[in-house]
Amino acid sequence: MKYPMTKQGAEALEVELKHLKSVVRPQLSQSIAEARELGDLKENAEYHAAREQQGMVEARIRDIEGRLGNAQVIDVTSIPATGKVIFGTTVTIANVDTDEEVVYQIVGEDEADIKQGKLSVTSPIARALIGKHEGDVAAVQTPSGVVEYEVVEVQHL
Repeated sequence: MKYPMTKQGAEALEVELKHLKSVVRPQLSQSIAEARELGDLKENAEYHAAREQQGMVEARIRDIEGRLGNAQVIDVTSIPATGKVIFGTTVTIANVDTDEEVVYQIVGEDEADIKQGKLSVTSPIARALIGKHEGDVAAVQTPSGVVEYEVVEVQHL
């Protein structure tokens, strides 16, 4: 099964993967080699720490490769803007009751970071917004009840 991912999200993972493979992995190999030279491996804390870190790095490399392998990369800038909310768009919404505006980019689950305004496509707000057009109102079920948001602007950034 393919999972949607923005072009920026895929590029960030590729940069991290390259760094892990070309910088971190060789450094760890060197640390392990140096620790081995210190002698008895049973009581060699440096060796065990380096091996443990190597295991975590290798797991992260496999994780990133898996995510990229299962990603359907979507470059929203190559899709004509129609004012419709789709995956990857940046959406300005206004709370109908308070007029408070917020801006979110709708991204894949792995990329979501609410502090950066990146909203998971599987979140209740994103699910309510997908398919709406500028001027439409989306009702979002929240723990404190239904909140209505008007779609103010949809951008393909």
